[in-house]
Amino acid sequence: MNRPLTLSRRTLSTWLACSPLAALAQERYPSKPITVVVPQAAGGANDAIARVLAQKLGEQLGQSVLVDNRPGAGGNVGTAATARAKPDGYTLLLTADSAQVINPWLYKNTGFDPIKDFEPIAPVATAGYVLVANPSFPARNLAELIALAKASPGKYAIASAGNGTLNHLIGEMLQKAAGIDLQHIPYKGSAAAATDVVGGQVPLSVQSLPSSIAFIKTGKLKVIGVVNPKRIAALPDSPTMGETLKGFGQTPWYGLFAPAGTPAAIVAQLQQEVVKALDQKDVIERLAAVGCEPYKGSAAQLSELVREDLARWQKVVKDTGATLD
Repeated sequence: MNRPLTLSRRTLSTWLACSPLAALAQERYPSKPITVVVPQAAGGANDAIARVLAQKLGEQLGQSVLVDNRPGAGGNVGTAATARAKPDGYTLLLTADSAQVINPWLYKNTGFDPIKDFEPIAPVATAGYVLVANPSFPARNLAELIALAKASPGKYAIASAGNGTLNHLIGEMLQKAAGIDLQHIPYKGSAAAATDVVGGQVPLSVQSLPSSIAFIKTGKLKVIGVVNPKRIAALPDSPTMGETLKGFGQTPWYGLFAPAGTPAAIVAQLQQEVVKALDQKDVIERLAAVGCEPYKGSAAQLSELVREDLARWQKVVKDTGATLD
């Protein structure tokens, strides 16, 4: 007579741990919180975009997605740290185009290679950028600013979020295109620069809309011109700088990356989740509220964007003669 097979509790536990089902459970991604590194200070466009996306990804993935601000050296500190992180999908980088495609031409050593050190996941958003001034500044538009600056070269200062940041470069591009000389004052973040323009310590600054729209809406800052090539929905009555300086215009973008070597299946999963998030009405509305728009695309499209913009910004940096103070 055959006796029923019986297993001890320890034997059963061992069998379950080694079973294919257990292996699948262990391979499930994500099985713990994900960190999204933002290589800029809180209060700017990259930070605002990251927080909108992180909240939605957390809802979709069923895991916490945390934003970790690691500013420094125009974005190099946080970017380099992410490049060295374990490529397991649990440390990601949401960065501005400036850190990824401009810094390599401004710094002798950024600490990372924008192509070799990262797996592109997906583009995330574009942001509105504006040249703003303290309300007491005499110029009401770009033409009047150019006239003032030409009459008094070097008299007027322009604040940026720091050396090598996108708003620094846009300021340099403006000076070259308009033939004017402004005094560059770098700050440690866009929020600090905007606050000092509001307070009257500095008259001008190029700002992202996430860092300045609240001040604009309350009349604490006035818009001299929109940096983007086309007028933006958040400020439909504000003219672009290109309407005065033909051909002038820039649309900053933000993308999500993983350290090189991250499994292709995880990159593909995250890309799908980002596109899904950007289709959600609440995400679209939250981005629009801070002057940003979803930028849906694939990992391949983000990779191509990086390569194309590296070449383009190399020429811009050379032509403007931009340097780090």
